[in-house]
Amino acid sequence: MTITEPGTITICGDDSLRIEAGGTRFFITKEDVKSLIFNGRVVPISKSVCRTGTGGISESCVSIEGHSAIGPGGKAVKFFTTKGHFILPFISLQRVARGEAVSAPLFPLEPDSPEGQR
Repeated sequence: MTITEPGTITICGDDSLRIEAGGTRFFITKEDVKSLIFNGRVVPISKSVCRTGTGGISESCVSIEGHSAIGPGGKAVKFFTTKGHFILPFISLQRVARGEAVSAPLFPLEPDSPEGQR
């Protein structure tokens, strides 16, 4: 399911990135943010899921809901989630990760467009 609404990214207190898209909150861990920015690695986008287990005990789990990668030109970061596909200038990601900016908007990336197929 692809949405056409933009999303946002913000930095959390533990230096992970929070991604809000399609009414859902995702995150990229601090270690994965570093791998993405400094090494250009593809990193998972996760979501916290709470479930009620046996005996009514709640348990918290982490579910991988997509991935993020730097585009081929190195100037943009692409986010592929279960709620849609987004793009963000690489410099904006760096500024949020360093704490220089509070947040940055994610722009919809349509998978049917030539840019979305890369």
